[in-house]
Amino acid sequence: MRVGQFQDHPTLGFVDWTLRGVGQVVFQNNPLAGLVILLGLLVNSWIYAAICILGVVASTLTAIWLKADKGLIRDGLFGFNGALVALALVAFTSEDFQTGAIPSVAMTVYLVCAAAFTTMAFATIAALLGPHKVAPLTMPFVLVGWLFLFAVLKFNAIEAGPMAKPVSPDQFAYSAPYDFGTWYQGIGTSIGQIFFQDNWITGYIILVGIAINSRISAAMCLLGAVIGTFIAALFGGPEGAIRDGLFGYNAALTAIALGGFFLVFNWSSLLYAVFGAVVSAWLWASIAIFLKPIGMPVLTSTFVLVTWIMLIGQYAFKALVPVPPAEATTPEDNRRRYLAGLQTDSGAE
Repeated sequence: MRVGQFQDHPTLGFVDWTLRGVGQVVFQNNPLAGLVILLGLLVNSWIYAAICILGVVASTLTAIWLKADKGLIRDGLFGFNGALVALALVAFTSEDFQTGAIPSVAMTVYLVCAAAFTTMAFATIAALLGPHKVAPLTMPFVLVGWLFLFAVLKFNAIEAGPMAKPVSPDQFAYSAPYDFGTWYQGIGTSIGQIFFQDNWITGYIILVGIAINSRISAAMCLLGAVIGTFIAALFGGPEGAIRDGLFGYNAALTAIALGGFFLVFNWSSLLYAVFGAVVSAWLWASIAIFLKPIGMPVLTSTFVLVTWIMLIGQYAFKALVPVPPAEATTPEDNRRRYLAGLQTDSGAE
């Protein structure tokens, strides 16, 4: 039985949908990619790996209960925001951000409800953006994550860890020099931070998971992480924040989205994606400082804002070839279908 056939299997289908939900965090509709990503999380912390599964299961089951579109459920599109919000709530309420802490009963109920709520948020934002042919991306996670993190500070049954406050560039020393570790660790951790993993080895394992489904997406993810790290260093960002991957994770996501997934991969979309990654790196610092007074982390808001801005107006730019969200699969497949369409059109003439 091939991997794709598990989607309709009576018992293995839900496992398939869950793993696809994990992969969809980085635009990979592939259960093997999701499995490798989960293994990457496991290398860093079994707690985070378990919480990721709990989040994606909660949001996917909610979609099933509400009888959402079966195709979207099978492709894991109701699962990835739930996975992220569950990871965020544990990360920002744990004493040790790197490994996380086993959640209390109260926190477990809390994060399951937050993950379930992302299902409703996803459907609502998708309906609002439908006319513009732009996907919700991780905005359901960002909105629900912010709202539920705000509330943590008001409940005694849920302990707020030391990271339940904004992370800003000025929290890091600017005098620390850049060294070789700044680069290879900063790039790897940038990818890991997409899943709140402060571990550069996990980041490179996640990259392998992406490559299983799409080499172009893996290359764009790596390029985005490199760009975020390089731009931060070029403009004198604090070494600790660069090494922790804080400037690179939004840039990596932006590069994947614009570099062949929602736009047919060509030289124009490549440069467009590079520009988006550069802007994402700058705006991480901007939004971090903006959110500091209200005590909220950036999450993936930079990626969402930059990508939305660069996609909503995409039809005004003839150098770009848009791929509607419903038709987006992999950069390779998107490009293959586009070139096949050109050949059909030329043959008809």
